[in-house]
Amino acid sequence: MQTNEIRNVLESFTDWLEHYGETSWDHQSFFAGPIGRRAKSLYYHHKAIGTATVAPMIFCEAFFPSARVCFHHPMRLPIADAHYAMGFASLYEATRNEYFFDKAVHFLEILERTRCVDFKEYCWGYPFDWVTRNGVIPAGMPLITTTPYVFEAFLQMEQLRPHLKWRRILESITRHVATGIKDIRLSDRSSTCSYTPFDKVGVVNASAYRAFTLTSASRFLGDDHLTEIAGRNLNFVLESQRADGAWPYAMDGKRDFVDHFHTCFVMKSLAKIYFLTGNEDCRQALTNGVDFYLKNLFSEDGMPRPFARAPRLTVYRHELYDCAECINLCLLLRNHFPELDKTLETVIAGFLENWIKPDGSFRSRQLMFGWDNVPMHRWGQSQMFRSLALCLKEVRAADLHHYENLDSKYYVRDLWAA
Repeated sequence: MQTNEIRNVLESFTDWLEHYGETSWDHQSFFAGPIGRRAKSLYYHHKAIGTATVAPMIFCEAFFPSARVCFHHPMRLPIADAHYAMGFASLYEATRNEYFFDKAVHFLEILERTRCVDFKEYCWGYPFDWVTRNGVIPAGMPLITTTPYVFEAFLQMEQLRPHLKWRRILESITRHVATGIKDIRLSDRSSTCSYTPFDKVGVVNASAYRAFTLTSASRFLGDDHLTEIAGRNLNFVLESQRADGAWPYAMDGKRDFVDHFHTCFVMKSLAKIYFLTGNEDCRQALTNGVDFYLKNLFSEDGMPRPFARAPRLTVYRHELYDCAECINLCLLLRNHFPELDKTLETVIAGFLENWIKPDGSFRSRQLMFGWDNVPMHRWGQSQMFRSLALCLKEVRAADLHHYENLDSKYYVRDLWAA
């Protein structure tokens, strides 16, 4: 593995993040402002008129991605802060340099302040009104696809250096995930879950996130009741897998597309549950899922393919988010599925060759013609940083003793030089 290159990329990215700042534009910037929200709402409710209204934004997304700065403002995204916290925590684990631990603590402190303030328990969502086909999810509404990442970030730091405040936050997150998110009973064995506290949407990766979070919380807190709740969501995820090994985005008969990063989300959750419990049903689902994944979600160049079969016009070839989640998944599963080792090497090599910008940040998308170079913390920057940090942590785990005696006053460049 290209350890030196990964180390250099992480060094440059850390410098870039320090200078660029922790807010950014986003994948949803075109549709987060008032003009974009109206256009997207029209698209969902009046297809012909709506298509015409969103067409200029789709055109900009395909050919002038920097135009998103005209539609909305930079935002702080909690899901990105959680990934940065985990990334810096992993760098600390790899190097024992206190600089990285302090950076991780910084992002946890930010997350404490950016929780959804209208809810009793700790939970997180988006800072913008999100227009979906089922209506508008307002800013500050907790999402089951965001909160679990914050749980993981606090848990990683709690396990590194226990802190009563972090434990209390983990307990609060667990209460929200267990009781603030709805169970929607489907059978005697399975339940899907809501995406927010107030909907009834059967999104597969949402149930996978909840199942893993509650399984992990059950082990951490010693609460078997959480395992029972998680088990029903897990059964829904397992029952949602198609005969060919794929998972559709949702089981609502409308959003049956299979894409790259949502597939990774589901398999990551199953992998973590399997590691915690040894559940053989998870293992079998992963066996079938990895087979489908490798056969259908990669292009001829070996890089992640956005969709198994695109459900709509796709204006890009490859996505940074897909690359980041692919690396993350391969790191999790390569010891159980050796074929993922080759995939990991191919994707990292392709990323290192083509996706690094001169300023140290990453390209966001490879478009049909050219690149989307707008850095978006939520849409790939933070996820790739965390994945590469995890990669470095694994590679250098055996060399930790080289860093134990380093003085924590050293700066980052001193650390990398060592």
